[in-house]
Amino acid sequence: MSEKREATYQDVLDAPENMIAELIDGELILSPRPGGPHTSVASMLGAELIPPFCHGSGGGPGGWIILDEPELHLGTGVLVPDLAGWHRSRMPQVPEGASFTVVPDWVCEVASKSTEKLDRKRKLPIYAAAGVRHLWLIQPKTRSVDIMRLQGGKWLLIDVHSDGDKVRAEPFDDVEIDLAKLWFALPTKASELSAMYGELEY
Repeated sequence: MSEKREATYQDVLDAPENMIAELIDGELILSPRPGGPHTSVASMLGAELIPPFCHGSGGGPGGWIILDEPELHLGTGVLVPDLAGWHRSRMPQVPEGASFTVVPDWVCEVASKSTEKLDRKRKLPIYAAAGVRHLWLIQPKTRSVDIMRLQGGKWLLIDVHSDGDKVRAEPFDDVEIDLAKLWFALPTKASELSAMYGELEY
């Protein structure tokens, strides 16, 4: 019996265009494009963060680059978070190509039925090993946000915010964020969201 071939970046390039391709521990991971609740929450978070932290509007400090679904090359891994952010002191401008080799200062993953286990068990340790300092994990179904900080090489859960909390969460604690804005386009009843979004698998 022949040994299983280790996947390479060429496999990522050759992946179907309708899938998100990642390379984790030598394995090609293909995930479907995110569903509506996932896409809505990620988009609304970007809309809240980009004006104050990228452009310095609304009393924000500016000084960041925040991007949707960047292709991160971290060691031998290729990961695609829902959002990632860099201090411009570390990455003054985006690279010409599709890949990002500068480790982000912050990443955000929005959990879905198909990606919850992957995010928690396989991607978070890679982010930690690469030295990403801050991570948010958002769960649209429960309307909650886990705020994590890298400490001693491991993720420390700093806080959990939910529903309509108004929060100042690191590394974006210079500006208050109304979490209700993240969920405004989601079904108002939990039963409707469960039917639309499915049961998360832990």
